[in-house]
This record gives sequence, C-alpha cells and structure tokens, in this order.
Amino acid sequence: MHEPIRSRDNPLLKDLRKLARDPLAYRKLGRIWLEGEHLCQAAQARGIKAAMAVCAQSYWPQASAAWADGARRVVVVADELLAAASSLPSPAPMGYLLDLPPAPARVAGIPTVVLDRVQDAGNVGSILRSAAAFGFTQVFALKGTAALWSPKVLRAGMGAHFALRLIEGACEDDVASDALGLPLLATSSHQGRWLHDLQAAGALPSPCAWLFGHEGQGISPGLQARAADHVRITQPGGEESLNVAAAAAICLHASAAVSAMAAPA
Repeated sequence: MHEPIRSRDNPLLKDLRKLARDPLAYRKLGRIWLEGEHLCQAAQARGIKAAMAVCAQSYWPQASAAWADGARRVVVVADELLAAASSLPSPAPMGYLLDLPPAPARVAGIPTVVLDRVQDAGNVGSILRSAAAFGFTQVFALKGTAALWSPKVLRAGMGAHFALRLIEGACEDDVASDALGLPLLATSSHQGRWLHDLQAAGALPSPCAWLFGHEGQGISPGLQARAADHVRITQPGGEESLNVAAAAAICLHASAAVSAMAAPA
C-alpha cells in the first residue's frame, strides 16, 4: 500500500525541501533525505530500514518492490512536486527518508580519521568514501567541519556514511592520543617525514588516527602539538600542495597496505 501526496503544502514536502537545500536541516528535523537509487541501495545493503520511501508518480508503476520493502511507509508524490523538493539539476524519481541515527560512542583503538575544520562538502564526502574503502571505521568531525549528513556530503560519500561511526561536533580533547588509544599522524605540506620513507622503514603505525585539516590553514596548532608524527607526501611535479581529499586517499591507502602486509596469510 502507498499514500498519494498531491499538495505542495504537505508537511512532508516542506521537510524534504528543507533537507535538500539547508545543509543543517537534518539536525533540526532529526531526519536525513537520501535522494536517488544509489544512496538508497547503499543504506539497504547495510540493513537500514528507512522511515519512508518517497516515489514520483510516474516512476511508481516500474519501481522495484524492494524499495517498498526497505521502508516502513511508502508515499507517492506528483512528479512536479517531488522535483521541486530536489536540489539536483536532474531530480531523482525516488528517495528514502531516514531517522537521524544517534551519535555513536567513541571507540578506542580502531582506525580513525579526524577532520579538523575541513569545510568543503565535496572534500568531506570524498574523505569519508576513502575512509570506508581503506578500513578506517571511525570519523571525528571537529567543530567547523562541513555537516556530515548534509546533501552534498552524502552525495560525495556515495554511501560510505553507512559503513562508518560518525561523530560530529568533536573537540581536540576528544581526539587526543590517550582518548583514542592511537598515535595521531598529522598531514603537512611543509614539515615531517616522507610517507614513502615511513612505509619503507616499516614505521607507519597501524592502527592509527590520521588528522586532516582545513583546506587553507591546515591542522590547528593544538592538534599538531598532540601528533606523534608529521607526514608529507612527495610531489615530484612541484605543486605547492595536494587537495585534502587527495592527500587523505593516499595516506589512508598507505595505512591499508601496511595492515594488509601485517595480516596473516
């Protein structure tokens, strides 16, 4: 069974418009809007039951029964009304509305990523995707970092959110070495040891917590002072610095390679 919605003033559509356009609306409403099949499939694959499946009227006859099975409630919305609730150039014909998960407790000793005021939503989503791909299952977002469940971060993360423990609004004390039970590695474009030298010497700690900082200012002085090591990435092409998401992918892959080599055959 499904419920039809035909009024632009329906409270659900008002919420969807807020969630699609305001990066902080999920915190006020306690809900997350997943627009499009890929994100919905990623949630389903992790066993997440949506509060609601929302489908365009023209798409409903061909929609897979799996979409309805993945939600507690199904609504069908006139095409033009659902399109008006989208922030995408080409609105998706369906989506899931999820309850915002409660903030998870910090777990010590597991591979962790710390985001220090990383402001670009695309960079944040890309880092989350790399973290999930390379086995870093916990992410701390310090105050000033782009909202982790905002629409742009969700799209850039491509479903990685559902594989991670995401902790927002953290402070520096939350990610101290003694709190995490891990050495902190600070990335830098101008100081520290070379990543490839650490790998070659077997000196890259695993597990660890990688620190990635603000696109312009880098990691805060307070966090740099807490780091067990500072790490640079060789750039023979001569560029001044790497994009933070690209640097994160390189560092997290290096850690994944160390873990793979240490694992029993």
